[in-house]
Amino acid sequence: MPRLDPAPEILFADPDNRFALSAAVARGSLRRIGRGIYTRSLDDPAAIVRRNLWAIVAHTFPGAVVSDRCGRQHSPEDGVLTVIHRRKRPVGLPGLTILPRPGHGPVTGDIPLPFGVWGASPERAILDNIGGTSTRYLDDAAIEGWIVDFAAQRNGAARLNDLRDRARQIAPALGRERAFLRLDALIAAALTTAPATVAQTPVLRAWAEGTPYDRVRIERFESLAAFLADLAPEPLPALPADIARRALLPFYEAYFSNYIEGTEFTLNEAAAIVFDAAVPANRPKDAHDILGTYRLVSDESEMRRVPETADGLVELLLHRHAVMLDARPEANPGRFKDRANQVGSTLFVAPDLVEATLRAGFDAGRALVDPFARAVFLMFLVAEVHPFTDGNGRIARVMMNAELAAAGQVRIIVPTVYRLNYLAALKGATHNNAFGPLTATLRFVQRYTARLDLSDRASAERDLARTNALRDPNEADDYGVRLVLPTVEG
Repeated sequence: MPRLDPAPEILFADPDNRFALSAAVARGSLRRIGRGIYTRSLDDPAAIVRRNLWAIVAHTFPGAVVSDRCGRQHSPEDGVLTVIHRRKRPVGLPGLTILPRPGHGPVTGDIPLPFGVWGASPERAILDNIGGTSTRYLDDAAIEGWIVDFAAQRNGAARLNDLRDRARQIAPALGRERAFLRLDALIAAALTTAPATVAQTPVLRAWAEGTPYDRVRIERFESLAAFLADLAPEPLPALPADIARRALLPFYEAYFSNYIEGTEFTLNEAAAIVFDAAVPANRPKDAHDILGTYRLVSDESEMRRVPETADGLVELLLHRHAVMLDARPEANPGRFKDRANQVGSTLFVAPDLVEATLRAGFDAGRALVDPFARAVFLMFLVAEVHPFTDGNGRIARVMMNAELAAAGQVRIIVPTVYRLNYLAALKGATHNNAFGPLTATLRFVQRYTARLDLSDRASAERDLARTNALRDPNEADDYGVRLVLPTVEG
């Protein structure tokens, strides 16, 4: 075996240095962090292990193959790294257990990792996991989800066929012929060339039935629904006595919802568009964006329509999009997108997965009964799927406020100064399943909206100015300016 050259902060014992290392431990100049593993560092031992993972694995299990449940990411899961090696005894270290099992060494396609360690190829890792009955192996849901992830990639059919061909070649060497037969059947289901009954999980069954959805998004929606179901309701009723104070709510709701998306007018310009039909000759489509949004949110009967079924969700989305974007034929009003869309690093649901993902997502949140929870869920569902070429954020907020309006709760306005807070909360939910900040952000602006006096423009804009609502969000961040709650005058 070639000599290891680990990071200087760790040392490995060998016959030549064993006694010297023990003496250094006795003097306090070294610490022992595992059998035959020492460090000079005073850092957290678990952090030292993480930084030197592959050197440690190579020292304790030279030539090991990382496979089984860790074979997909080639990294520990829940503090355990599963490897294939002739040694059988696990090794316990601070923050990590290396769990070996006997098996074949590296085969064609396996991936070289540092210090002579190997990572299982995708085809090998799936074969190694199929049929596993203990927690060291991925379960059926994870295996079938992995196959669906291949299918969902660009050129997914070709990728799956390549995966199957490579698995066929290595299965005999691994003794995994039976596992290959199962993999072959699962891939055939994903390619819709085998019956859906082959699948054990809803996600692969959907692919086999020709109604595929975005698996990762559905798992995220299920997590959000579980989070929201655990929240204590905090109802904020829109009291009949406050009807006069809400007179201009639809105008400001439409104004700010468009401003968030970059359609920027002054309040005077927007008021002229909405109330005087004064459409600027140089910006007719932007003006009609505000008009289309206002047409929806000012229609009380429309804002009390909420989806009871997945069919109802699809119908409402298409109808509201057609109304909102009727002046933008290039945005395909009333039709789902036909091209992929992306904002920053977030790639939204692929066009051919949109409708099925919306339907499965709606089902994931069907059990929610609290109006605020349903409002948050539907807003995030639409924003996360991004089903249209344009208008997704505005439609998402219309769906949110319709849930609140139908339940007699205060609707939500997201003012200009709060734009970055709102978008950051959405991004956190998308990338980290951070649903707490998203919920807190929306609760705050609901309380904010409840206190606004929107009975006329003078009182509304006095409140907006006093609370910093109209400040540019980037400038406000630079100067530490924040949105504050309006003072309710008795």
